[in-house]
Parts: sequence; C-alpha cells; structure tokens
Amino acid sequence: MAEYKPVIKAPGRQGDILFSALVKLAALITLLLLGGIIVSLMVASWPSIQAFGASFLWTKEWDAPADKFGALVPIYGTIVTSLIALIIAVPVSFGIALFLTELAPNWLKRPLGIAIELLAAIPSIVYGMWGLFIFAPLFAKYFQQPIGNVMSNIPIVGTLFSGPAFGIGILAAGVILAIMIIPYIAAVMRDVFEQTPVLLKESAYGIGCTTWEVIRNIVLPYTKNGVIGGVMLGLGRALGETMAVTFVIGNTYQLDSFSLFMPGNSITSALANEFAEAESGLHTSALMELGLILFAITFVVLSISKFMISRLDKNEGS
Repeated sequence: MAEYKPVIKAPGRQGDILFSALVKLAALITLLLLGGIIVSLMVASWPSIQAFGASFLWTKEWDAPADKFGALVPIYGTIVTSLIALIIAVPVSFGIALFLTELAPNWLKRPLGIAIELLAAIPSIVYGMWGLFIFAPLFAKYFQQPIGNVMSNIPIVGTLFSGPAFGIGILAAGVILAIMIIPYIAAVMRDVFEQTPVLLKESAYGIGCTTWEVIRNIVLPYTKNGVIGGVMLGLGRALGETMAVTFVIGNTYQLDSFSLFMPGNSITSALANEFAEAESGLHTSALMELGLILFAITFVVLSISKFMISRLDKNEGS
C-alpha cells in the first residue's frame, strides 16, 4: 500500500503584494500630508508675502493695530535660544552618555538611565512654570547679576551680558530648552554608544589605550552618524518648543541690543500668544508666514545634518 504524502502548497505571493501595497500607501500618505502642510501654509501666508515681500524677514516692527509686521525678532529669538540650548546640552549629554556606557558601575546604570528618560516625559508646560516661578528668580540673583558685573565691562563680549537682571529673557529660555533636550540627546547617544562592538573596545584596551583614547578613536568614529542624529533631534525639539519658551522668554518684540539678558520672542511663542486673538487679514497671514519660516528653518537644519553625515561617510570611504 502506497504511503500517503500530504501535498504542501507553495505559499503564494498575495501576502507580499498586499504588504508592499500597504507600505507604499503609508509612504504616499506621508508625502501627501507633508505637501498639504506646505501648500496650506503658503496659501494662508500669501497675503502677508504679497504685502511685505522679503523685507518681512529683516523688519523688527510688529504692530498689529497698524497692520505692520516683521519677523526679525521672532527669528532671532528662535535661532539664538536654540543655539544656546545646543551649546549647553551637547557637552552635558555627551558626558552623561559616556558615563553610562563606559564608566558607571552596573548598579547605577539602570536607575540613572531611567531617571534621564523620565526627564523627557515631563510636560513642557511644567518646565515653563518651574522656569518662571523657581528658576528665573534664582537665575537673576545668582547668575545674571554676578556675571553681568564681571562681563559687562569687557568689550564686545560684555554686550551679550549687559542690562538688568530680569531672570527671564533669551538666555533663560535657552537654558530651559537645554534642560529639556538633554534627555533626548543623552538617550540617543547612550543607545548608539552601546552598539559599539565590545571586541573593538577590548582590543583597544589590550594594546594599552586609555578610556579617553578608546572613546575618541573607537566609539566616536563608529557611532558618529547616530551622535549627529541625536544632536539634530535635540535641535529640532528646541526649535519647535512652545510653552516652556513662552513662559520665560519675555514675549516682547524689542531688539534694541544683543544682550542675552533682555526679553525677546520666538516664532513658537508668538504663535501661541497671538493666534487665538488674531483678526482675519494680515495679522493671521503674518502669523502663518511665521509658521512657514519655522518650517523652512527646520528643513534647513535637517538638510545640513544629512549633508554632514554624507560628508563623513565619504571621508571614511576615501
């Protein structure tokens, strides 16, 4: 009697075709959403673009009753506060990530890592209220006043630290942003540092390299793309932050000096403060143009990061 052998049917390609179609649809929806956002911003801001032209970018006057608008002060505040945040956050995040991956004892790595990640879960409005009611008075008394007394008499540099110590202003907003983006950058750096093969690091230690030499010559070259990605993630978070900046930046359209102690404004805080009360017409259109400018700034930042990564890859290949 012949032995029965079940017939095994080869799997069809219907599943692959369906999966491929769903993935392509998801990518297409993303592109359509992005294009829709760009088009809607351009259409809504077109009256302002026609009325003010390119001068909107370097005009600092913002007078809603007179329908006179300029984006210089919000653009300046957005860029400067984000740069201050990066200058403070990147070295601190770098040190935290290296400590967690290379130097921290095993019993400390997990609780410290969880604590840093919990900082990223704190709502931005909580950072804003803490910055306004707790941080700003201490910042004015113990930092701005002493630094202002020492630095204000130094030529050129003193201009950045001159003026009264309000506690709120561009520098305070930059510091709050730095505190907010440190968990993001540190978490990404820690994760990419942990991807470095242990064999490479042990080989470097075996030939007599110090911890810093291993970090500089092994860990950083191996994880440079991830490090840049983490920094750009933090920068994107700083550029788009709204409520925390609104609480501590001062929300004024004055740019009489380049002092970091003086109150200022940012694109996100201007939108948060004025959009609900803005009347239809040039005021609303000018605010939409601010949103379009912020979109363009973010696009430029991401393009620069991609360019830096491609150059690094090219140099490594050569």
